Amino acid sequence: MHVVATAGHVDHGKSTLVEALTGTDPDRFAEEKARGLTIDLGFATTTLPSGAPLSLVDVPGHVRFLKNMLAGVGAVDACLFVVAATEGWKPQSEEHLRILELLGIRHGVVALTKVGPAEDDLVELARLEIEERVADTFLAGAPIVGTDAPTGVGLDELRSALDDLLAAAPTAVDHGRPRLWIDRSFSARGAGTVVTGTLAGGGLAVDDELAVHPAGTAVRVRSLENHHAGHDRLPPGSRCAVNLVGVAHDEVVRGDVLVRTDQWHHASVVDASLRVLDRLDHPVSRRGAHVLYLGSGEHPVRMRILGPDALEPGAEGLVRIHLPRPLPLLPGDRFVLRESGRAETVGGGEVLDVDPVERASRAAPDRSVDRVVRERGWIDVADLERLTGERRDPDLGGWVVDPEVLHRTLEELRSALDEAGPMGLDLAGLDPFRRAAAEMLADAVVDAGRLLPADAVDPLADHPFVAALAASPFVPPAPDGVDRGELRELVRRGDVVEVEGIFYAASAIAEAGRLAARLLAEAPDGFTVSTFREAAGNTRKHAMPLLSHLDGTGVTRRRGDVRIAGPRLPAC
Repeated sequence: MHVVATAGHVDHGKSTLVEALTGTDPDRFAEEKARGLTIDLGFATTTLPSGAPLSLVDVPGHVRFLKNMLAGVGAVDACLFVVAATEGWKPQSEEHLRILELLGIRHGVVALTKVGPAEDDLVELARLEIEERVADTFLAGAPIVGTDAPTGVGLDELRSALDDLLAAAPTAVDHGRPRLWIDRSFSARGAGTVVTGTLAGGGLAVDDELAVHPAGTAVRVRSLENHHAGHDRLPPGSRCAVNLVGVAHDEVVRGDVLVRTDQWHHASVVDASLRVLDRLDHPVSRRGAHVLYLGSGEHPVRMRILGPDALEPGAEGLVRIHLPRPLPLLPGDRFVLRESGRAETVGGGEVLDVDPVERASRAAPDRSVDRVVRERGWIDVADLERLTGERRDPDLGGWVVDPEVLHRTLEELRSALDEAGPMGLDLAGLDPFRRAAAEMLADAVVDAGRLLPADAVDPLADHPFVAALAASPFVPPAPDGVDRGELRELVRRGDVVEVEGIFYAASAIAEAGRLAARLLAEAPDGFTVSTFREAAGNTRKHAMPLLSHLDGTGVTRRRGDVRIAGPRLPAC
């Protein structure tokens, strides 16, 4: 599937040529037909001699409608560049060509129109001028096909050239991350909201759950259409109409975008490259009313040059751009920058970083995934894919980790472990990154939630306080003189049970349960606190916490002033 946009000066016959090639008049509005002037985007389809389907986006040529032209060329594969033999190269010919270059378009065919009314010498002069003007551009060496739409001259040759063009143009890649920049929204009778655009990044299918951004409105795909035919699924590279459920047509505007929300980082600040056009007569700085054209949208932005104060005509540099609304962007997205005060195209470039974390004074953006990882140290694999479009296997846990950061983290863990002594480190006290890194630490083991030296001897084995508690189960001694850290660890392990501030051996809790079972065997209707206290040989101070624990664990149940059997009462 391929989408080709027309380009060229006003009144050079773009729309007439499209109608001659496809049988469809791309001028949709009565005003366009009355004035003979394309104002907005037009769309048409045809099948080439090879059988290849072709979608054509016809753009306005007049400078006053340049923003509409920019909305139509943001996601195309190639261009059909139109120059009239009767007029030759014109100002909008030049500006359209520079815009196409800034957007990264690298394939095209030149249609030399209106050769019928032109003298042969004039046609040849126009051909020579075109060759000279495009000599240092992507159109250098492109076929220049003489045509005259009213008489059909050259149309077959142009169709053949378009066939060759599509064979050479790159095919859209399916990354499983569809994105449709919306260039038109309308209501179709009996269907509801329909949006159109050129699909990139992944396929769409009927019943897909998506969202319209920047509003974030959740929608569902009711139906899909391409080349006037319905489809259950469309691949990337398709020019398509999408019937949506969940949004009104007047809630969607040109420049909105249709995506799966969880697959994208929605950027409000981006770092980018900027190539300034060499025909400007002034440098470009942060001053000015800059407007960014990206996808099908037009966005007033604030811009800062990274490094120098300004970029001279013909120079290329780095910029930080602040968008008015978050957009789902990726490194490699291309844009055009205009200055509305001067009504001129300043330059263009590509997005390098959709979530810059370095201060502008230190930022050195590029498209390197390693740089994104290095600047963050640790990054979740899903977040990395959203930020860069590239999926990497995790280095540790669910993270991709900068090698230097991982080395430093392991060294810090080693030092902390050496200082911790035989008790080791409590993993619960570490951040998630260090907990994951602990598994990689040489000569260390993770045991019962603690990081320990591999050769460590358990310092709590046969602990004297546990022995003292076991020796006096129902009248336990206070933990006077016991290290508080050791005491917490004994409780965490379950060797010691704390109930209402009193510490019992785990064996004492089990013995208390058996004692309760014996008392209930003698008195099935229940026993009192006094009975339990006398049998245990302790006071209420120690008896009540034990009974509360038995109630809480289901060994006994309280009924009025007595305890009766619970579901977990042990055998006598």
